[in-house]
Amino acid sequence: MLQKLSINNYALIDNLEISFDGGLNILTGETGAGKSIILGALSLILGQRAESRYFFNQQKKCVIEGTFKIGAFHLKQFFEDNDLDYEAETVLRREISADGKSRAFVNDTPVNLNSLKALGERLIEIHSQHATLEINDPEFQLLVVDAVAKHNDLLNDYRAKFRAWKKGVLKLQQLIDDSDKAKADLDYYQFQFDELEKAALSADEQELLEQELYSLNNAGEIKRNLLGAFYLMEEGETSAIIQLREAGHQLLALEKFNPQIAELHQRLNSAVIELKDIAAEIENIEQRTVTNDARAEEVNTRLSVIYLLQKKHRVNTNAELLDLQNELSYKIQQSVFGDEAIEKLKMQLDTDKKELETLAGQLSANRKKAVPSIETKVLETLAEMGMGNSNLKIDLSPPAGHNSLLGSGGLGDNGFDIVRFLFTANKGHSLSEMSKVASGGELSRLMLSIKSLIAQNTALPTIIFDEIDTGVSGEVANQVGQIMEKLADNLQVITITHLPQIAAKGQSHYFVYKDDEGATTYTRIKQLNNDERVLEIAKMLSGDKPGESALQNARELLA
Repeated sequence: MLQKLSINNYALIDNLEISFDGGLNILTGETGAGKSIILGALSLILGQRAESRYFFNQQKKCVIEGTFKIGAFHLKQFFEDNDLDYEAETVLRREISADGKSRAFVNDTPVNLNSLKALGERLIEIHSQHATLEINDPEFQLLVVDAVAKHNDLLNDYRAKFRAWKKGVLKLQQLIDDSDKAKADLDYYQFQFDELEKAALSADEQELLEQELYSLNNAGEIKRNLLGAFYLMEEGETSAIIQLREAGHQLLALEKFNPQIAELHQRLNSAVIELKDIAAEIENIEQRTVTNDARAEEVNTRLSVIYLLQKKHRVNTNAELLDLQNELSYKIQQSVFGDEAIEKLKMQLDTDKKELETLAGQLSANRKKAVPSIETKVLETLAEMGMGNSNLKIDLSPPAGHNSLLGSGGLGDNGFDIVRFLFTANKGHSLSEMSKVASGGELSRLMLSIKSLIAQNTALPTIIFDEIDTGVSGEVANQVGQIMEKLADNLQVITITHLPQIAAKGQSHYFVYKDDEGATTYTRIKQLNNDERVLEIAKMLSGDKPGESALQNARELLA
């Protein structure tokens, strides 16, 4: 439950802190005092978007912090799944800077808004006077049935498998499309593949051939220069090697005079050996270098084939051509053996679908069992609130349409069923969609009865009603208060109301008011003691200056 709410720098609130009790908490105050502002601030730590223009002081950041007691609500798995530190007393904090940047924290661990919202949905539900619109939403109506059916684990299992099945169906469609295209293009792919395979390409072939052709085209110049180099090193009368040998003889004659000269003589001999080896290599290359017009033509022809293939396929290297060859091979294999993969996947999807149908059948059976209980309990609650002539019928039917592949067999995200709540508030009138046959006050009471039923079948810690009592008064308002009082036996209820009959039912009563200090207006809140509650409820009954009869009426309501 929500234990404490701290609000700093939001709308008309500079600094405000509220501690809530369990059971039924009442918030009252004049219209415009700031009750909805408090809910707006609370919604920020539940993951709603924020705008800095709502700040009390545009130069400071807005900080909203809520402390929740969650030990009894089985949320450890959520914290583990989201890598958060679990605390039985958990703190949600939201900080919004003046430039609009927002940060969110759970137990001082930074989280994104999606995670904050996901946790918030497990802690609090805010129901405003405008939320009656969702009562006609099939998703909400199905949620009601599923809550009473109490098959959450089964439903989650079905949804996970249904999502996987839908992905498989999309994959199957893609395989079929690819296979059809591959078959249509098979001749073209086979021709291109055969052409590349016949070329017998290798990755580094082009570079080697280009180097060989360059050498063949310049064989004459290569031979001349190699012969010249060999002559200067080995054959000439004053060749380099002869000169170095003579230098060696000179050093040999001096070795006896200086030991260092002997070392130099040895190094010179090593250089002569190396030069002789180089000269031999030059001679060898020169002898192998020949003018070969036939080979040059052969290399030219091979390179022309390579260049033509590269130009045709708009690539620059043999490696890219080989990649293309492999891709074509895959496409050919796909067209030849694709049907086998398709049939295999079809069989798997058919098996998965049968399992889904079994699960969906179990969901439908549970829902059908829950429907009479929902109809009875909602009508009983409505009767307590002065709507004893109401009638409610819940219709379950399979979704329209089917999947193009395999046939969905009526399967949808929630199983076989879509749900319709049909309602009338009056005797002798036909059942129809609720918004068409119920007034605003009747819709508020209908939603309250449904929310009450959901609360009895879920582990939601806190529910907040923002003027859900709109359109009711008198004894009906008293009955609405009693329903909220019963609801508070199972969870924390926070109610904003203008009705004294409901305000008197609360275990804790908070008064929201505006406080003018100088040129600035502030929203304040205080928890009322018993005498203050008597006065506040008396004012709700008769105005700002209640008489003794109003005060006595207030005491009786509180009693």
